[in-house]
Amino acid sequence: MKLLVPGCAGFIGSHFLERMLAREAVEIVGWDGQTDKIEHLLDHPRLTLRRRLLKGPEAFVQFEKDLAACDWVVNLAAICNPSQYNTEPLRTIYANFIDGYQIVELAAKYKKPLIHYSTSEVYGRTLSSYLPGQPYDNPELYVLDAATTPMIMGPVQNQRWTYATAKQLLERLVYAYHKEAGLRFAIVRPFNFFGPRMDYLPGIEGEGKPRVLAMFVGAVLNDDPILLVDGGHAMRTITSIHDAIDALVAIIDRPEHSLDHFYNIGNPANEVSMRDLAHGVRRAFARVSGDDRYLEHPIQEIGSKEFYGDGYEDCDRRVVDISAEQERLAWQPHRPLDHVLDETVGYYWRKYGQRAPQRQPATAVG
Repeated sequence: MKLLVPGCAGFIGSHFLERMLAREAVEIVGWDGQTDKIEHLLDHPRLTLRRRLLKGPEAFVQFEKDLAACDWVVNLAAICNPSQYNTEPLRTIYANFIDGYQIVELAAKYKKPLIHYSTSEVYGRTLSSYLPGQPYDNPELYVLDAATTPMIMGPVQNQRWTYATAKQLLERLVYAYHKEAGLRFAIVRPFNFFGPRMDYLPGIEGEGKPRVLAMFVGAVLNDDPILLVDGGHAMRTITSIHDAIDALVAIIDRPEHSLDHFYNIGNPANEVSMRDLAHGVRRAFARVSGDDRYLEHPIQEIGSKEFYGDGYEDCDRRVVDISAEQERLAWQPHRPLDHVLDETVGYYWRKYGQRAPQRQPATAVG
C-alpha cells in the first residue's frame, strides 16, 4: 500500500507516519516544508519526503505524479492556529481552501480515495449559545452529530471564522466531487487532539499564539502566568492523539465501511472548561516533575480582544456524538483526560524540565 500524505510533518502527521511505517507493507510519500517533528523518521527506507510545499508549476507536476502512483491520499495540510484566523485571514483562507482544492481535484481525476482532515470548528457555535442564558438542557441544541448538526458561523467581520468557513467549503467541494465524479472520501473533524509534538511552545520553540494546551504548557515552562481568555468558560472535548490515530488507521483498514462518510473524532468523556484545563495542567506538571510548586502556578484572566485582536469570536461548547463513528470504524477512544495531560506535559517536561519555576507561589484566579 502506498500513501500520499500532504502535511506529513505536523503533529498529526508525525504520529500517523510512525504508526503506518511500522507496517512492512506500507510506503509513504510525504510532502511538507518542515521536518522538525519527523527528524527521527527521515532515514526510513519506506518514506520518501518531498521537502517542499505544493506551490508553483514544477511542484504541482511532481505532486500529480505522486498522486497518480498512490493508493490513498491522506491530506493533513492546513493552517490551524486560532491567533491567525482574524489577524491573517487571507493566508488562512488560501491555505485551507485555495491550496487544498487542487488535491481534491486530482484525487477525483485519478479516482484515489481521499481522507481529508477538516476541523470541528466547521460547526461554529451551538444553537444553545444563541438562546437567552445559554441553556444546555436540550442535547439537540448543542450535541454535535456529523450527519445532522447545522453549521453556525458568526458575521463576516468576525474573521475568526475564516478558518471554519474555508474548511467547510472544502468539505462541500469534496462532497460535490463525490456526487458528480464518484470521488471516494472520508472527512475527519478532529476534536482537540492533544499529545507529544503538538504545535510549538511559545517562547521556547517559536513565537506567537498556538492552540490552548501549547499556550498553557509554554506559560508554565517560561514561568509566565497561564492566561484564561474571557475567563476560561469555553468547553472543549479533549482527545488523545493515539486514539485519534486509531480512528485514522481504522478508516484505511475498513474501506468497505468507512468511505463516503463524515467523522467526528473525539472523546466525549473528556469534556472540560478551559479554566479546569489550566488547573489540570498545573496538576500534571506537579505529577510528572514531583514538584508541588506547580500547583500554585499563577493563572490570570485576559479578554479575547486583548489576546487575539479585533474580529475574534469563540465557540462555546463542543459535545461530540461518536455513535456512528464507533459503529462504522469499530473504534472507541479510551484514554482519559489525566492520562492525556500527563503524557503531553511529561513529554515537554523531559525536553525542557530545566526550566523549573523560580517565582514564589502566587495567589491564582479560580
